Amino acid sequence: MKKLFLGLLVAAFTLSIYSCRETTESTETNVEEVETDLERTGEDIEDGFEDAGNEIEQTGEEVGQEIEQEMNETDDIQ
Repeated sequence: MKKLFLGLLVAAFTLSIYSCRETTESTETNVEEVETDLERTGEDIEDGFEDAGNEIEQTGEEVGQEIEQEMNETDDIQ
């Protein structure tokens, strides 16, 4: 009876270790995928900020040109 009990105990222990190893490998794979996704998202955010900055700069230049043009064309200053 002891041999049967010990055999079942060893089998359960072996299965638990094997399952734990698979879970660890799966977790490592998932962590790597999340890291990759975060890097891509960070790059997308950085690109978005750069594009927004360029648009703001361009709009500022256009507004400055319009103000300068209005100032030069207006003769009603007394």
